[in-house]
Amino acid sequence: MSSPKKASASKGFKTGESVVYPAHGVGKIVSIEEQEVAGMKLELFVVDFEKDKMRLKVPVAKAAAVGMRKLSETDFVERALKVVQGRARVKKTMWSRRAQEYDAKINSGDLIQIAEVVRDLYRADTQPEQSYSERQLYEAALGRMARELAAVNEVSETEAVRLIEENLNKGPKRGPKAEGDDEADDDAAEDDTAADNDASVGKEEAA
Repeated sequence: MSSPKKASASKGFKTGESVVYPAHGVGKIVSIEEQEVAGMKLELFVVDFEKDKMRLKVPVAKAAAVGMRKLSETDFVERALKVVQGRARVKKTMWSRRAQEYDAKINSGDLIQIAEVVRDLYRADTQPEQSYSERQLYEAALGRMARELAAVNEVSETEAVRLIEENLNKGPKRGPKAEGDDEADDDAAEDDTAADNDASVGKEEAA
């Protein structure tokens, strides 16, 4: 049995406020209610996620522990947009491992980490197409980032996506070579140089 609370604010959150829940992104607190469980009164935030057509009830006492937070400040949004302008940083590990890391970042609720996924998985028209799983993760990260930007800047999600894409295009020119290849080439060159030096030393010692 649950009943709406008269109080419209609790733990710094209030009804009608947009918040970010790590696993689901931006939602809106539609009410704060009390529910009796095992003879104890439990205070709950009722959060609606319009995009996913989902409603979540979050215990007020556990909201901070599960990572529910207020929308990012404008300057933090600007930092996130700067992140997507940067050079992609792709680790030299198996895709399955990287996919897990990207998924963890998307569900972290941290706007900067989500922006890093958008940056790393973005592909320009001049680059090879993404695999299905890469595309899925990219779109998930882009959607999460866009929904928060839209809520903060009070614009449509479409406009937010356009803003993110404009910032992606301000980044380093992305040619057909996959990001990280340059670093791999540099590493290989350094290895070759080190090997040549070792060989030279060996010849001198033999002489």
